[in-house]
Amino acid sequence: MKQVDGSPRGSRDDESAVSRDEVRLGKADIHIHSVASDGTAAAAQILNHAERHTDLDVIAIADHERVEAAFECQRLAIERGSRVHVVVAEEVTTRSGHVLGVFLQARLRRNQRLETTIAEIHEQGGLAIVPHPFSAFTLGLRKSAIMRVHLSTDPLVYWDALEGFNPSTAGRYGRAATARIAAELGLPLVGNSDAHTVDTIGDGYTLFPGRTAEDYRRAVLAGSTSGSCVIWGPAKEIVIYGQQVRKQARDVSRWGRRYLLRKEAPRDLGVPPEQLARQREGERRYLLEREERRRATAAADGSAAASATSADNSTTAGRSLARRLLAARTGARARSMAADAGRREVEEPPA
Repeated sequence: MKQVDGSPRGSRDDESAVSRDEVRLGKADIHIHSVASDGTAAAAQILNHAERHTDLDVIAIADHERVEAAFECQRLAIERGSRVHVVVAEEVTTRSGHVLGVFLQARLRRNQRLETTIAEIHEQGGLAIVPHPFSAFTLGLRKSAIMRVHLSTDPLVYWDALEGFNPSTAGRYGRAATARIAAELGLPLVGNSDAHTVDTIGDGYTLFPGRTAEDYRRAVLAGSTSGSCVIWGPAKEIVIYGQQVRKQARDVSRWGRRYLLRKEAPRDLGVPPEQLARQREGERRYLLEREERRRATAAADGSAAASATSADNSTTAGRSLARRLLAARTGARARSMAADAGRREVEEPPA
């Protein structure tokens, strides 16, 4: 498999490789799929593989429309004291295409306006990244959608990075165009594997100064990342697709037992039931707290607007009164001057 590298500061050589070692660049792969969506491995298997068979420092499960496996992977890493830092991510579908939300606190709603989803990601304290841009067959965002967000005046609607290195066909499709638009907009490029099988985890990655998840976040925000990936050949992609088909067949079988035969066959999300219950309770609390914050913010904004309106009304009323008093004084003075002129005319008739 061919290796593709890239950096916002130019091509890499032996000297730059030495300098990266000196500053201890970390490696992150924050676009991995699990059995909870269209991947083939559970959260525990993904973490085990990252720990034992890769030199990745930061990973994230980014399932389509789901975060259960991502939270489970993060929980396991914390409980183990893993050397691998795990963050929560989601590849969510918007009306314009796919968006990668990283450092999430709760699941994102699907099929919203692109701007609404990006604002929600940032409201959660996350990063909004464009996965496999321009890919027509995996709902990659078009240039018009990317530019629309870039030109938005909403303080919560902006891009943090573009995924410029992805080993899949979807990632290769628009790699050159992605590099051009990243340079045009001044956005950093990141690399990810978009892995759907454990053996492909780390086939694409981001290099960044540091080792931790927070180091990764700071590097993206500072634009100090570079990316790299292998290129999967057709044979590799056929093997991956075959594993996905077998997994999807199991999902269909479970669906049939659950809905047609009315048997207990819950969807396999790769997460123990008790952990799912804890996750949903935690998400419920987070959403309630967020709603309370929104109401408090709206009330504060409303109070400030009311105060401003009251002040404006007071100013307007004051100005109106001043105008009336001035008019009255002017009118009185005009009447007085007219009376004086009349008296003078009587006392001193004109020649």
